[in-house]
Amino acid sequence: MNLINLDTAIIVALGANLSGPSGTPMETVTSAIASLPAEGLPVIAVSGWWRSAAWPDSRDPDYINGVALVEATLGPGATLAALHRIEVRHGRTRGGANAPRTLDLDLIAHGRMILQTPDLILPHPRAAERLFVMGPLAELAPHWRHPVTGRTAADLAAAATVGLDSTPLGSPREAGQG
Repeated sequence: MNLINLDTAIIVALGANLSGPSGTPMETVTSAIASLPAEGLPVIAVSGWWRSAAWPDSRDPDYINGVALVEATLGPGATLAALHRIEVRHGRTRGGANAPRTLDLDLIAHGRMILQTPDLILPHPRAAERLFVMGPLAELAPHWRHPVTGRTAADLAAAATVGLDSTPLGSPREAGQG
């Protein structure tokens, strides 16, 4: 895998548990990855896909989750707006917290930036506790350090308290492959 500058890369978490205009959840997250470059977010690498039970209601369909590392060509606000546009194109409608969805794109980190505005908190305030985010991130960048706590992705994955049923379905790959 190419050397990745984790001090400048954008980390995007992807998840889906409902079929939508792009097909199944797996087809949707794959399509979302393919949509990033057209929004000015060139993809560096993508984790393998993980499966996790829906939360808080495990009777909802399971999620497909993964993480993409993206070049930081846009500022944080523009990045978030681009992610929201991709979600809408893939059938996302905003409902209640933790509701099933066709696509969820979360901006986890924008380089080493620490930011708190009414619309955006960086790094993502709950990502560090989620195995379905830190597990895939640890596949790609186990030594990535959380900008606030300084803990590595591998450390955070091992200490996760949410999504402990998350399991990998595939292996990491560089952008443009498999």
